[in-house]
Amino acid sequence: MLSARARSNFMERNMRSVVVLASCLLIAAVPVSRAQQLSPKGTPAAPEKTQPQRKKKTRLIHAQPDADSRLAVQGRGSRSTPKRIPEQALNPQLNQGYPSYSEALRRYGHARHDRGWWKRHFTTIVLVRGGYYYWDAGYWCPAWGYDPGYEYYDYDGPIYTYGNLLPDQVIANVQRALQQLGYYGGGISGALSGATRSAIAAYQEDYGLEVTAVVDAATVAALGLI
Repeated sequence: MLSARARSNFMERNMRSVVVLASCLLIAAVPVSRAQQLSPKGTPAAPEKTQPQRKKKTRLIHAQPDADSRLAVQGRGSRSTPKRIPEQALNPQLNQGYPSYSEALRRYGHARHDRGWWKRHFTTIVLVRGGYYYWDAGYWCPAWGYDPGYEYYDYDGPIYTYGNLLPDQVIANVQRALQQLGYYGGGISGALSGATRSAIAAYQEDYGLEVTAVVDAATVAALGLI
């Protein structure tokens, strides 16, 4: 039997062996664990980072209107806007030899005279739609006082004429032309009614003409009637 001292020495040596063996095993395990954390190229594998999603910016495209779109904007509803104003509409008195509307209105003067006076001063006087008109340098004007029984006029002022047409015939042609262009929605009456004058004014504004709201030389020319 071993003595107590011998047993103590034996156990001490066994403990040292166990500690040495455990240390060797621990040292051997460290490279394996580190190798598992390395990437295939031998560099440490970086932890995956979640890439933040970039917000897509909305791109605003400002389209330029084409010629047809610009044309529609310039017009009034379904009305067509002129591409070119006839030259005679810009200076009708130069081409036709007739005074402008403002000059015709100044010459008209709204004067009232008897039948004899009218016959002495004007050679052409006609009865149209309940009223007498006299012709003066391209315009028909009411002949107030020529016959008190026939003094009905839709409009008290000059009405431009062409081609030896009477006032109602000129107005009817203007109504028809404006109707085709979408400015006038009434009937072809030959009367210078409120609706007709409004249509004429809208057309004159769109064409860049002087807005008189009546049948003048520039408007008739712009409509292509002369």
